[in-house]
Amino acid sequence: MQPVPFSQVQPAPRLRSRTALVASADRSFRQRLSETLTGLRWQVREAESGAEAWTAAETTVPEAIIVDSWLPDLDLSEFLNDFRGRFPQTDLVTASGTTGQESPRGPYRQELLYALRRSQDTDTAAWNTAPQLESASPDQPQVRPRPVVSPVSAPKPSGQVSGQTTCHEFHQAAPFTLPVPLMPAPFRLEQTAEEHTAENAARLADRLPELIGNGPLMLEVSRRVRLVASRMTPVLIEGPTGSGKELVAEGLHRLSPRNKKPFVAINCAAIPEALLEAELFGHTRGAFTGAVQGRVGRIESADGGTLFLDEIGEMPLALQSKLLRFVECSELQRIGDNETVKVDVRILAATHRPLAEHAKNGSFRADLYYRLAVFLIRTPGLQEHAQDLPLLVDHFMQKLGRDAPVKRVDAAAMEKMAGHDWPGNVRELEHVLERAAILAGGNAVVTAHDIDFGLTVN
Repeated sequence: MQPVPFSQVQPAPRLRSRTALVASADRSFRQRLSETLTGLRWQVREAESGAEAWTAAETTVPEAIIVDSWLPDLDLSEFLNDFRGRFPQTDLVTASGTTGQESPRGPYRQELLYALRRSQDTDTAAWNTAPQLESASPDQPQVRPRPVVSPVSAPKPSGQVSGQTTCHEFHQAAPFTLPVPLMPAPFRLEQTAEEHTAENAARLADRLPELIGNGPLMLEVSRRVRLVASRMTPVLIEGPTGSGKELVAEGLHRLSPRNKKPFVAINCAAIPEALLEAELFGHTRGAFTGAVQGRVGRIESADGGTLFLDEIGEMPLALQSKLLRFVECSELQRIGDNETVKVDVRILAATHRPLAEHAKNGSFRADLYYRLAVFLIRTPGLQEHAQDLPLLVDHFMQKLGRDAPVKRVDAAAMEKMAGHDWPGNVRELEHVLERAAILAGGNAVVTAHDIDFGLTVN
């Protein structure tokens, strides 16, 4: 056989980067969908609104866009029609799985629908489980998601040359197990295979995908969310700063019958007292200096959906009285208006303060407290569910790997983090890992030297 001339050798085709745009006001929905698409080798960009999605598409025309069934700033049907006209080659899919006859059918439609179905499977979806195509048709492409990266370093396979570990070698390597006695209690980096299998089989069915952790405290949070999500019962979420209270609120909304309607969140501590009333209840034109036009308040904009009042303990007492009136009769009055407006919302509230004690000493209205705290959910601080640290580290490193190669955390870095008391809880952990990934530079491994806790706020 004659050898093929070098000039006639065809180079192997390069994998073209595929970009998907996910447009949704629901952060947890975007996160679940982005994680699944990233596992299918997509580059994912996220947008919280129609305007943001339009800007992102203008910057980098995506191969596909998945749009939620509601946008906070634009009419959905108008957005879809305009988007098809401006980007005719983009495969457009809505959260319901419909696309319309005008939308071109892209070559990756099956992957998009699979990722969408996976993100909406609230009973079995979990960030650290491999998706299974149990009901795939014979002609449907079988997609193998990206393997889950272990948060601790892996030993080199025998015969490996010292140097940078390749992605294939890293994923194939056996997970490193740090001896338990080296870790300060109550941290434990590894479970035995038997423990891991038995626990996950019983727990993952109830754990919410938004809440990372297999410890009993986090599983209790998931259990309470599932119990009350389908009801209209007001819920008060208590927990230290950075422990995931807003994620719990988003999970309650997602699992409720109101999940197709708006989820409106407002931080009562972030808005000046003089503006908070207008922000909540709205105002008419000329109601006060600077009110050049009328505005609908956050409560009214959540009509039919869920209103999340974050840091409710910071609300001024005078405004608490007006909120109490709305909670009792579901009617509000805009500033400068004599007419009342009937609004149908479910109220969720959150606080890092011991609100029951504040109600007793008079710094928070007791009657409002008892109406908001019909059902209590407490989010634990990171120290209280310290056994979940490796899972959280893995989750955040995968999240950081959306825009850059996934880095792994070695055992020394894990041990250093295990000895920290985490006053900022899970939010602090996320920031520490992001800082460490930056400090690691081009290295594929985050070491103890890269773990910088910064200044601790007492």
